Amino acid sequence: MLPTSILVAVLFYVAATLLQWRVLQGQKRPARNLIRGLGLGGVLAHALVTYLVIRQSDGINLGFFSLGCQVSWLLAALVLLSSYRQNIDNLFIGVFPLAILSLLTATLDPDTSLQRSYSAGLIAHILLSILAYSIFTLATLQALLLWRQNAALKQHHTRGLVASLPPLQTMERLLFEMLWTGIILLSASLISGFFFIEDLFAQHLVHKTVLSILAWFVYAILLAGHRLLGWRSLRAIRWTIGGFIALMLAFFGSKLVIEFFLPG
Repeated sequence: MLPTSILVAVLFYVAATLLQWRVLQGQKRPARNLIRGLGLGGVLAHALVTYLVIRQSDGINLGFFSLGCQVSWLLAALVLLSSYRQNIDNLFIGVFPLAILSLLTATLDPDTSLQRSYSAGLIAHILLSILAYSIFTLATLQALLLWRQNAALKQHHTRGLVASLPPLQTMERLLFEMLWTGIILLSASLISGFFFIEDLFAQHLVHKTVLSILAWFVYAILLAGHRLLGWRSLRAIRWTIGGFIALMLAFFGSKLVIEFFLPG
């Protein structure tokens, strides 16, 4: 069932990506509902793959590639849902190929010792962490779009990608909505970690903990600067990307080193 589900999800995502690319290139526009329908098919098949990869006979698999599959599924689902509220369909071009890559590598986790049972509190912490990371990934993609839009408007280029985006003010508002949502989830994740993990600063967790806290401070300073000092545009984009780099290193960097470079 797993290989078939992966194939179905990949085909849906590929079709949706290609059609959205045609829209971006200004070619004959297919119906938005068709692209979203294909994306929904990909998300549903991806959900099944994620479940089959996580649920193992020896427990829950939270290995590096399994985690990537979970994050990319949640990211694809969030973008698809958000597209019904905001005109961000062009994010499909970045998010769906990322989901395809994660699907093709979803079964590669080599270490069966990573499969174990988790307490309810620890599962809640993990889910909050995954959700926070997914929201901040989406915010980073939004920041990159905002950077491209800002640069194009300054050069008076209003065709292609820029023409398909909402106004600059709407893009900025959406970015900060994502950032506020992300920092609330990240705060909840850090708090739950202190409650449900015996030692957050143990040797195998210290880098993840420190980098996560650093990312929290970066986002908190950005949001405070926006609220109190009116930070916008390029400054907001730089801080968003900076926070995401710290969070990405915490979320995947430490896991990559522990699982593949520090065996045993």
